[in-house]
Amino acid sequence: MSLDRASEVEKFDHYAPTYREAHQRSVRLSGEGPEYFAEHKLGCLARAGVSSAHSVLDYGCGTGSLTRLLCGRFAFVGAFDPSAESAKLAREQAPSATVYGEEAAIPSERFDAAVLSGVLHHVPPPERSRLVQAVAAKLKPGGRLFVFEHNPYNPLTRRAVRLCPFDDDAILLPPREVRALLAGTLASVRQDYVLFFPRPLAPLRPLEPWLAWFPLGAQTMTVGVRAGA
Repeated sequence: MSLDRASEVEKFDHYAPTYREAHQRSVRLSGEGPEYFAEHKLGCLARAGVSSAHSVLDYGCGTGSLTRLLCGRFAFVGAFDPSAESAKLAREQAPSATVYGEEAAIPSERFDAAVLSGVLHHVPPPERSRLVQAVAAKLKPGGRLFVFEHNPYNPLTRRAVRLCPFDDDAILLPPREVRALLAGTLASVRQDYVLFFPRPLAPLRPLEPWLAWFPLGAQTMTVGVRAGA
């Protein structure tokens, strides 16, 4: 799989100890820290109806900031990252999660939901469909894949990517590409734009669900369902 490319793994091994600080610097214009963006994704899953009784896979979990929050909400949490140093930190952050040492160890048809958060823009375009298929295979029939990706049409997002050292190879996905990737494997694909308001405008954040159609959110959330329920 593309996530196992030696150059990518080496890079994220290198940045694992300072990942949070690098992320913090890249998003400083938002007025928020990395924790806010992980909490936002958790809120998206809750609003989408992912139940506390469900099992969730955090694929490409990095150092585990989202994994830790998932463990506080869901019955079983699995996680995987090909960077051994990142996975080590994820185990420390989320000791109750099952952090798989290799992709092949993740059981098929095990999870009610899976999350790909900021993963696909590190994957070469010709390999993205294969990765989506691989993660979809880990879902139970009727399970849902949630893909969060940067929106290249948002200028502040592009700036954050430029400032982020581990995004130096990022190839951002137009929203239509994310939709097409999921539609090639999954059913009932839906896409929302998310993350509209920086911290100074935080009182307006309750309005964000009504802006899901507006193509200037900082990120997209694209959801597809594995058929066969």
